[in-house]
Amino acid sequence: MFNEKGIVFMNEQKYEEAAKMFNEAIEENPKDPTGFINFGNLLGVLGDYDRALTFFDKAIGLDEHAATAYYGTGTIYYKQDQFEEAVKMFKQALIEKLDESDVHFMLGMSYYQLGALPHALASFKRTVELHPNDIDGRFHHGLCLAQLEQIDDAIIEFENVVELDEQHADAYFNLGVAYAYKERGHDALAAFEQALIIQPNHALAANGKKTIEQAIK
Repeated sequence: MFNEKGIVFMNEQKYEEAAKMFNEAIEENPKDPTGFINFGNLLGVLGDYDRALTFFDKAIGLDEHAATAYYGTGTIYYKQDQFEEAVKMFKQALIEKLDESDVHFMLGMSYYQLGALPHALASFKRTVELHPNDIDGRFHHGLCLAQLEQIDDAIIEFENVVELDEQHADAYFNLGVAYAYKERGHDALAAFEQALIIQPNHALAANGKKTIEQAIK
């Protein structure tokens, strides 16, 4: 009851009321990890990372299979640029059967930040399998494919992104780069131009457009 009310308050950005509810939940049942996990998530949103980790640790102490506590801990580590620690936590969340697109996405982002592109690619692939309309998942899947020189697959993925979100300037820019790589000059030019329509100050797209215009001439 208290946890449910706290989550409602948290979603409404009524953080003081949410904190009161989660505190009540913990006092009512101090051996249930749920209140600690929810309070940890709240502290993470508020940027109080050290205290958030303390609450997640407490939850894991109460239940070593508390998958969402590992996920919450991983998120805090990611926000603090501790990507290796984040990877460990997201992997543990998966071991505890939290096989959700968000977990795979954050694991992929952690690997991506570490430059472990094949691992990141696998995680983003799973993200998209679980949630086909995940725009961020598809975009980063495309980035990994492109950086691993799987250009044809990258083009398909970036085209999927702009179909889902026709205002995604970065996807159009990366499409332009991929088209240029495949010597599809006019397609590249159109993609760079579209990126600039959406975001006129997109410097990379402007440079790409200039380069392609010179090449076509």
